[in-house]
Amino acid sequence: MTMLRMLSAALAAAFALATVPASAEIKKEWVEYSHGDTKLKAYMVYDDQGTGKRPAVLMVHAREGMTPKTLQLTEMWAKLGYVSFAADIFGYGQGVLPKDVPEMQAQTEIYSKDRPLMRARTQAGFDTLVKSPMVDPSKVALIGYCFGGGVGVEFGSTGAPLVANVSIHGSFRDHAAGWAKNAKGMYLILHGAEDEGFPLPVVDKVVQELRGAKVPFQLEVYSGTGHGFSSPKNKAEEHANAESIATTTRTLKELFGS
Repeated sequence: MTMLRMLSAALAAAFALATVPASAEIKKEWVEYSHGDTKLKAYMVYDDQGTGKRPAVLMVHAREGMTPKTLQLTEMWAKLGYVSFAADIFGYGQGVLPKDVPEMQAQTEIYSKDRPLMRARTQAGFDTLVKSPMVDPSKVALIGYCFGGGVGVEFGSTGAPLVANVSIHGSFRDHAAGWAKNAKGMYLILHGAEDEGFPLPVVDKVVQELRGAKVPFQLEVYSGTGHGFSSPKNKAEEHANAESIATTTRTLKELFGS
């Protein structure tokens, strides 16, 4: 297991290093935008040495919101040579940042109960991202963590022109039947086999919708792994985290062609 974990981490690092030139200079900036009367603030990271339009990652944060971990993950995907954009779902632009689990639950509940709002708030981030002169709007992938994985399903149901929709330990819940009929691109679902909050039968509902709509997908299930493995709590979750990074990296490279 130790050797496999080391190999997985090495593979992930190799993919990243292979796509970023030695002279790359990563730029980080906050982007202010809005959705109706709600002020929003996204975190955008990119290689300043790049020229021309390039692929982009629309990242959707977990229930914690725009935390330092969210910023670090945004930076990680930017190092592959893409414009990486962490959309603001909760309203960080006007100071919304949950302080504890009850506040996190309260925020996610707002959007779980109002799916049109969830989809529209994500659309606002997508629209802001693709307006950037650096971004090729035909090459955008969504990567959602936890809460963000469920958001990815909802946004995908709108027919958003995504090349890929990646869910990393996604919080799937009560998606409407037939949601996948308008979905574009391929779906990559990376999930823990021991996720008690979002067990495999729940994940299977998402898979069956994709199968029924003939949407291409890939499912990886990690044994001994619970929810939130991007913040690993044991060796199995360290392995799952490394594998999820390697698989996502490889998939984006194949789909984007770069």
